[in-house]
Amino acid sequence: MNEAHPQDHGSDRDPDAAGPSRRSVLWTAGAAGAGLGLGGLGAGHAAAATPETAHGTAAGAAAAPEAKGKTMIGVPFEPRSTVRVGIIGLGNRGGSMIDLFLAVPGTRVVALCDPMQEKTAQAAKKVIDAGQPAPALYTNGDHDFENLCERGDLDFIYVATPWDWHFDMAKAAMLNGKHVGVECPLALRLDQLWKLVDLSEHTRRHCLQLENVCYGRNEMRVLRMAHAGLFGDLLHGAGAYNHDLRGLMFDPDYYEGPWRRLWHTRLRGDLYPNHGFGPVANYMDVNRGDRAVRISSFGTPALGLAAYRKEHMPPNDPSWKESYIESDRTISLVQTAEGRVIRLEHDVSTPHPYSRINSLGGTKGVFEDFPERIYIEPDHTNDEWGDFARYADWDHWLWKDHPKPPGGHNGMDYMLVFRLTQCIRLGLVPDFDVYDAATWSAPVPLSDLSIKAKGAPQEFPDFTRGLWKKERPGMDSEKPEE
Repeated sequence: MNEAHPQDHGSDRDPDAAGPSRRSVLWTAGAAGAGLGLGGLGAGHAAAATPETAHGTAAGAAAAPEAKGKTMIGVPFEPRSTVRVGIIGLGNRGGSMIDLFLAVPGTRVVALCDPMQEKTAQAAKKVIDAGQPAPALYTNGDHDFENLCERGDLDFIYVATPWDWHFDMAKAAMLNGKHVGVECPLALRLDQLWKLVDLSEHTRRHCLQLENVCYGRNEMRVLRMAHAGLFGDLLHGAGAYNHDLRGLMFDPDYYEGPWRRLWHTRLRGDLYPNHGFGPVANYMDVNRGDRAVRISSFGTPALGLAAYRKEHMPPNDPSWKESYIESDRTISLVQTAEGRVIRLEHDVSTPHPYSRINSLGGTKGVFEDFPERIYIEPDHTNDEWGDFARYADWDHWLWKDHPKPPGGHNGMDYMLVFRLTQCIRLGLVPDFDVYDAATWSAPVPLSDLSIKAKGAPQEFPDFTRGLWKKERPGMDSEKPEE
């Protein structure tokens, strides 16, 4: 979820009402872009919220297991005249993203999966209304996604479910020979991240973090300017997910159950680093000549949600049984092998205008977003910010070809889907890969460990196993010949 209007949260079904099981309700929350799955879904899922059980010490976190297969760096998709897509999760996020898959030429939605039959039926109607054949439907409980993954007529599986399920679904997709794209985060534990890296290499299937913010107009413009040297030698950057979600987290008609809020009872670290980390990592060519080597995180007291509850919730509300430990604001500092510093912030439980910060600084100047402004030499002097709109010529070719894209989040969702399916159709190397996905998600468990260790640095795993030293293309792509 990327904009001030968090349209990709879950829907409004009461988890305590008669009908679908509690697990099914949480499964279909559909908050892939902003929400988290609920613990207590069984031993495997409950463990996902406990980073210590996954990787132990910082030294253990940094150790790279032996590779299970060849690297997926630089591996292209197999070209397809039509990209056949299966979608798992049809809540607000999956239910809106299906519109974009249907809008992109050369893409067909073949199968849909969600335990909530009404959601699946609504999504299936969209497919039929778009003039495509009726999709196959998988609505038989929590694990029917496994049957979808076994189909032989799918090229790509899109996962838009609560966070706890991302690992299992990505694993099932790859083991059944499918490329898979997962909403943020890829997984919650370091051992799970390593397993998905290993599976991608072993199965030769791409496992992608569908980080839509990387396709934002400003983010792609700054990326091209940075790579052209307009900021000089890069020194520092910052990204965030600062978004007041208190009202939504306590709204019984917005989420399916309290899964999003309950993560604040279980972790203290940065629950959602991807939107801030991904773009800055691209600017600095992380995993393409540089890499994240360590992270130190600090967290404030957890007061915001309790204060909101005291003011707004009735005495008999179930939330009064909850004890919140998640830091109201988490601030992390990531250092790279080249000595650069990236600041990450997370705050969804205090009053704050929406901001992803999105800043980049170098020896020739700096860009800062929210609001957008720039100061680079020799264009700007006298300590006055410049107009970023003057640099529209630096827009990425995607934004030049699609200046007014459809879809949410100011069009970045459409850019993501268009470029992803284009890479599959034409047999191109994806703009980012499983190593980026694992890197951008690793701050979830690492920041939690660091805060519990009073800010002690935690080593970043090198998911590339040393191949980060080689420069290679990424998001700053050339326009392909169709």
